[in-house]
Amino acid sequence: MVTTFFPGSHADLIISKLANGFDYNGRFFEPKIEIASIYLDQIHPRDLGISLAKKHNFDVYQSIHAALILSHQNDGRPPTVDWTPGELNVDGVVIIGEHGDYSINEFDRQLYPRRHFFEQVCGVFDRSGRSVPVFSDKHLSYNWQDALWMYQRAQELNVPFMAGSALPLEDRYPDLQHSTGTSIHEALSMGYHHAYPNGVESYGYHCLEGLQCMVERRDGAETGILAVQCLEGEEVWSSRDKGLWPGDLAEAAEASLLRKKDGSMEKNCHTPTVFLIEYRDGFRGTGLMLPGHLKGFGYAARIDGKIESTSFEGRTHDGITDNNGFSIQALNIQEMVLTGKPQYPVERTLLVTGALDALFESRRKGHIRIETPHLNIKYKPFENLPIHP
Repeated sequence: MVTTFFPGSHADLIISKLANGFDYNGRFFEPKIEIASIYLDQIHPRDLGISLAKKHNFDVYQSIHAALILSHQNDGRPPTVDWTPGELNVDGVVIIGEHGDYSINEFDRQLYPRRHFFEQVCGVFDRSGRSVPVFSDKHLSYNWQDALWMYQRAQELNVPFMAGSALPLEDRYPDLQHSTGTSIHEALSMGYHHAYPNGVESYGYHCLEGLQCMVERRDGAETGILAVQCLEGEEVWSSRDKGLWPGDLAEAAEASLLRKKDGSMEKNCHTPTVFLIEYRDGFRGTGLMLPGHLKGFGYAARIDGKIESTSFEGRTHDGITDNNGFSIQALNIQEMVLTGKPQYPVERTLLVTGALDALFESRRKGHIRIETPHLNIKYKPFENLPIHP
């Protein structure tokens, strides 16, 4: 279920791999599942979805309902796979609600129809009396109420549910994966964003998810978020100088990244943003976005008085590998469809979605601190890490 499908879009980076196979550092992996159908909400001028359907002999449908039951509403065409009339006839669902011509609201958040897509999917599950695994790309929704509804509805229908971006699955250099129960004192993630209207939202999600996929493994596991605050411009640097976020961790995360300009972050970045996250157990996390200074995402943490850092980017002998994270993400989506088991907790995505929503409320209301009693979300990271080539 795709908003729009063009070269370089998330649909291309995920659906095309599920159909054609997965490249990873020069190795190729044949797909183990087949695409049964596709729904395209908007046809892009450089559309790839229709040609992909022709190549792999699956149909493009005019509604989500039809794509799930494989029915062209009595147009006489036979289905491309075996099916039961009027019932759910697929073994898994992928929702790519990213990109496309959708309005932006007063919070500078793009109104992608992710809940709308998911609600229609769940309607077919409910009427058919069975559910299949669902993957939803990136954050669950542009507002907390819809995100919570999606999470609760999945639980009601026993939907194996997985969501999030490719960033947590990207190669890390140097390799860093905290052991479960690590005593992390504080942590910071670093990223950037583009200048288009929803750039802070779209890339801010990555920055927060890069933080959360690491700190959820801290001693005591995840306890939820107590409060958040978004600061921008000169307040970013003054808040650092006041000790509200750790400058040395920022320097360590910055040092792990290759794609950055010479010179200081203060000189190169004219529109910085910082996310201050207070967790319910007293832990503090920081998300720092430095457009104009760097491209890429990094992380640093203080553990037993020492700083450990990494970048979310694969490395080769002659540079950085691109889109390995999407290949690994697609492999894990495939694994969930084959096994019926999510490969990482959807609660991570729910918590990050809620934090981002509250941060944009802070931004809209003059960068004030926002308490988040509703983000009392406790969960444990999966002991088994996502599959990796």
